[in-house]
Amino acid sequence: MWDALIITPFVNVMLFIYNLVGQNFGLAIILFTLLIRLITHPLMVKQIKGAKAMQELQKNEKWLKIQEKYKNDREKLAQEQMALYRELGINPFASCLPTLIQFPIIIGLYQSLIITLASTPIELLNLIRHIYPALLKVETLIPLNSQFLWMDLGLPERLVLPFLPVGIPVLAIVVTVTTYLQGKLMTPPSANPKDQSAMFSNMMNLYMPFLMGYLALTLASGLALYFVVSNLIGILQYAMLGQLNWKNILPKRAAEKPSKVGAKK
Repeated sequence: MWDALIITPFVNVMLFIYNLVGQNFGLAIILFTLLIRLITHPLMVKQIKGAKAMQELQKNEKWLKIQEKYKNDREKLAQEQMALYRELGINPFASCLPTLIQFPIIIGLYQSLIITLASTPIELLNLIRHIYPALLKVETLIPLNSQFLWMDLGLPERLVLPFLPVGIPVLAIVVTVTTYLQGKLMTPPSANPKDQSAMFSNMMNLYMPFLMGYLALTLASGLALYFVVSNLIGILQYAMLGQLNWKNILPKRAAEKPSKVGAKK
């Protein structure tokens, strides 16, 4: 089922794009990433609506009364919060939904890359088994060109410089930085940092960059390329929708401005 619904379609779409762009697998991954982002765009819009609903909830009278009434009882506070979420039809984890949905896509893409970048006879037979013969001709695809810039897209990426004893994991660093920026820029401001959804978002923004960076460091560089492009497109989508929260990048400055105004008064 997983092969039929995810792996085989991914393999064929990537190889179809690969043929269209002059058998450049790096460009194929970039365009494939753009396609995935366009397909999942409605989820992003839903994420934004969920985040706005959470912001409006911070001003709700019932919400404020619950916060005050049960401020010393965390368990009861959580129960009452969830009851209010259900009453108002709000999903407290809506802002994390696109990130969670990406995981099956990431796993499917990684497996598809391994299958597509076949090098041994057995791997080639496995690749042929996944190709739709009505869409692609095997003889025009093999051997596959896995080189893109300085990378072999089937291997972990390292930039080797003659004056350094070890290779630099450029993509892993870029993945970590762009994942952090994306998380921060796309997290809406919260009136209550101790709220469950805000705490969950902060936790995701802290751990996700390191997880994605580790995957980019250890797995095929084709997957790391997907991470970078996906992060950049995600930030661009939010920018076009006017939803980037720049204050999250420089929290200290944002906090210092009110205090200076107060001092002048």
